[in-house]
Amino acid sequence: MPNSKKIRVAIVSSTFRREVSDNLEKNCLKTFAKNGVAKSQVKIYRVPGSLEIPFVVKKLARSKKFDAIITFGAIVKGKTYHFEQIANECVRGCMDASWQYEIPVIFEVWAVYDLKDAIQRATRKTENKGVEAALTALAMIKLMHEV
Repeated sequence: MPNSKKIRVAIVSSTFRREVSDNLEKNCLKTFAKNGVAKSQVKIYRVPGSLEIPFVVKKLARSKKFDAIITFGAIVKGKTYHFEQIANECVRGCMDASWQYEIPVIFEVWAVYDLKDAIQRATRKTENKGVEAALTALAMIKLMHEV
């Protein structure tokens, strides 16, 4: 594992559905701190919505400044096909950037049928997805240094 003081992580977080993203960020940062990664080692980039996430992920991946990128957001099903378009393109764009630039992109942008489900995942004490995102990023950073 690299020295935790040298780890650099980017978070790309949607400002649409802030009640989800803010809680994910908070729990993620707490988990990083518990694992020796200071807040100053994590840079948060906020975008208007989930469709803008992959663009920023690609720019950050190309910069080679980070060891991992984490994405946070929630896409809630409405009465139109828009939900599927946003969800599918968001995950595809993030995966493409991960593959192209060989950087772990931890994807925590959920397509949900009810906003309450996203809020629960972001706020619950056990199986909190903000905590899991930080731990997954750390595990992938370690693995990337081994392979």
